[in-house]
Amino acid sequence: MSTLTEAIREQLMASSAEYQRLNQEHASYAAQLDQLTQKKFLSEQEQVEEVRLKKLKLRTKDQMETLVHQALVQ
Repeated sequence: MSTLTEAIREQLMASSAEYQRLNQEHASYAAQLDQLTQKKFLSEQEQVEEVRLKKLKLRTKDQMETLVHQALVQ
């Protein structure tokens, strides 16, 4: 990861409400996934929830990276 990309992420965290919101969502999904992975066994419903959270987390990360890319090309 380049230092330019890291600098853009830091700038977006400081100045972009959308990036901050996405970062909070990503952290929330990660925390929920951590709770699920603490369990030895997952029910069928919990397994479905785990897949759903992973997809949401990935989508949120993709949206954050899109914002970083847009800032890079400006």
